Amino acid sequence: MKRIFFIDLDNTIYFTGQNEEQLMGELYRFLENLDLGISQADFQLAKQEMLRTPFLKVAKKYRFNEKVMPEVISYLENRSVTQPLKPSDDYHYIKSLTGRKFIVTAGFPKQQLSKVKMLGIANDFEEVHVVDVSSTNKKERFEMLIDQHQLNKDDILIIGDDAESEIKFGLELGITTFLLDPENLHPNAESTFKGTDLSSLHAVAGQSDYL
Repeated sequence: MKRIFFIDLDNTIYFTGQNEEQLMGELYRFLENLDLGISQADFQLAKQEMLRTPFLKVAKKYRFNEKVMPEVISYLENRSVTQPLKPSDDYHYIKSLTGRKFIVTAGFPKQQLSKVKMLGIANDFEEVHVVDVSSTNKKERFEMLIDQHQLNKDDILIIGDDAESEIKFGLELGITTFLLDPENLHPNAESTFKGTDLSSLHAVAGQSDYL
């Protein structure tokens, strides 16, 4: 049975698409007033990718104008989400897991922590960890948590939607992983378990007595 859970935030505990205006509306309007150096068509594509991919990765992919990036990063570092957010319809599967639960999310700390607050879920987790991907990655944070809390890897299940981040790093560490992929964006990705929703999560964790 799995008793320790490292859980991603964005598009796992909640979906950005269902909370787009609260999360992205202000950011979109901020970016529209800057010279990003890209076409309108590419900006529309970038906006869609921002719903499921960390901003800095999107900016690099679409080659946002480097001259405006310090202003954008300063904005993001100081930004908070101030409107209530809605957890996913499947969140009850996460909330009802028995054991120790840690959020491990990538992004800007102030923004990510405000999301947890606006979701109203802080009390469901032992700790919330925000990883600055410009200087580290989730693999290093997983290792830190394992060492800090003296955790047994066999007791851990990593849950997330990013095949190239928490799932990849979990497998590299020999930890069981569950890839949430509702749109089948990663059909060939490696993961111990996969699902288009979280309905099998308790069975995967060995807690199948959950109703």
